[in-house]
Amino acid sequence: MRDKTLVLSATGLAFVLVFVGAIGYSSKAIFIKLAYLYGADSVSLVALRMAFSLPFFLIAAAYSQRQRKSSDFQLNQKQWAQIIVLGIMGYYIASLFDFWSLQYLTASLGRLILFTYPTLVLLLSAIFLRRRISWGEAAAVLLSYLGIALAFSQSVELAQGEFFWRGVALSFGSALAFAIYLMGSGEFLPKMGTLRYNSLTMSIACFAIIIHHGIQHHWALFDFPTPVYWYCFGMAMLATVLPSFMVAEGIRRLGAGPASIISSVGPISTIMLASVFLGESFGGWQWLGAVLVISGVLLLSWWKRKKGN
Repeated sequence: MRDKTLVLSATGLAFVLVFVGAIGYSSKAIFIKLAYLYGADSVSLVALRMAFSLPFFLIAAAYSQRQRKSSDFQLNQKQWAQIIVLGIMGYYIASLFDFWSLQYLTASLGRLILFTYPTLVLLLSAIFLRRRISWGEAAAVLLSYLGIALAFSQSVELAQGEFFWRGVALSFGSALAFAIYLMGSGEFLPKMGTLRYNSLTMSIACFAIIIHHGIQHHWALFDFPTPVYWYCFGMAMLATVLPSFMVAEGIRRLGAGPASIISSVGPISTIMLASVFLGESFGGWQWLGAVLVISGVLLLSWWKRKKGN
């Protein structure tokens, strides 16, 4: 009986970790939109976010290195190059596109588009890995993109024309970059472990954006209004460092399938936070679109678990 209670408590803790972590991730768009009110540019915001986050990821990387045994998986030169590309793709390019997109989209709609990344992983696998898409998976993809279409149909920003669609393209670009990162992660995560892999890829992304900022803005990061730094620090702690480790630990305890289902709280959380902190409105058709997008991702997760993929 005691063993069963311990298992339940461990499962409950894992659920809380993923749930809170997903909400933390979803708050990123709110911090970005608030910082934009003070005239900060996208590249500087990403650089500040990563600069605040970098020490924690370096500490995690050093700790994971000390815990390694001589028999643990060793990266060769080619694999190091792949890790660098994945880190740049997943948390440098994806983050930069995400920040840029929020200059043109609401936080709610931007997050909804980003949440299509699981379907993009499926489509990319079909194109490049010749993986056959089942009827259940096809239905999940259709549900998700029908939901996006409904969300677009009631967006008040459609009147902005090219700027709106520029934001849509950037947000989909972010989802695509993150999907590529996830595809590549499948090879390394089981061999390296979540702590080592996560800290390495995030550290690489931190250095990439800091170098980018140096080239474009000569590291002019010290002249913004004080609230910008507080928002970036909050983004680093609450929407980057803590969620990344919480979700990674939750995945380790629960598995990727259940964790992805719990993480579907993300878009709804963003919609609610955007309503409270940004005053964004979300109409009936947009709510229906959000439900369809989330339903598509949940169906995809359930189908993959059913097929044992």
